[in-house]
Amino acid sequence: MGTRRVNIRLPNELIKKADLVAKVAHKNRTEVIKEALQEYIEGIENEAQFKEAVTELYLEDQIEFDTLKTVLGRQDAEAIRTSKTVLEQGDELADELADL
Repeated sequence: MGTRRVNIRLPNELIKKADLVAKVAHKNRTEVIKEALQEYIEGIENEAQFKEAVTELYLEDQIEFDTLKTVLGRQDAEAIRTSKTVLEQGDELADELADL
């Protein structure tokens, strides 16, 4: 996995706390912030509400399939993609029948 440099602004008090944690843990500030962000993301990814929101974004064509797969896993993402295809085909069929 590659890395990318990101510049963010944080409150001074939060930086002081991160620096203290880094000193105690014998790590640098970047490691502390990276680990905290990773833990936060892992926690939210396990919440059903987050997964539902990601699914909605996919169904509304706001995110790509690969992003959905990253969050939900291959099997669940494939099931959602299949459901989306079936729904789209059903809509097309309904439109055709309405035109008759």
